[in-house]
Amino acid sequence: MMSTSLHRHFLKEREAAQLLTKFSQQLKTTPKQLFGTKIQVESTETRDGTVYLINGRPFIALHKDILLPTLRFEDALTRLPKAIVNMGAIAHICNGADVMAPGIVQFEGKFEADEFLLVIDERHRKPLAIGKVLFDSEHAKTLKRGKVVKNLHYVGDTLWKLLKQFLS
Repeated sequence: MMSTSLHRHFLKEREAAQLLTKFSQQLKTTPKQLFGTKIQVESTETRDGTVYLINGRPFIALHKDILLPTLRFEDALTRLPKAIVNMGAIAHICNGADVMAPGIVQFEGKFEADEFLLVIDERHRKPLAIGKVLFDSEHAKTLKRGKVVKNLHYVGDTLWKLLKQFLS
């Protein structure tokens, strides 16, 4: 997914405002509710995408034209609907596999198809992945087989490893 940082710079105020507004709309909130009032946005280009640091913290990534929260952005993660998966699904998800219906034990929150969904484990309720759900919540709850969530960012992927550099 991501690789070593190539270029880092602060965004102009207007560019930052557009980015934060677009991102916040995906989470059905406002930039002020998500980030507060004093916001500095820094862009870090990599060979595989872009990481946006909000007030120095790696909260947003742009990968394959998808603007998504990183697994380090707890305030955004708490706003997302969730798919709770059984312990047997964890290894597959953390290797990049999409989330399949048999591995899901429960959903929390309402969602529409193509929205972000946080994938958490049933025992510790720790974030494992962020994905795009393929169905709305009512339909997803009825599925017994097949893919339900497209895995976009997961614990152990290259973005996850890159984020550790910013936090060390």
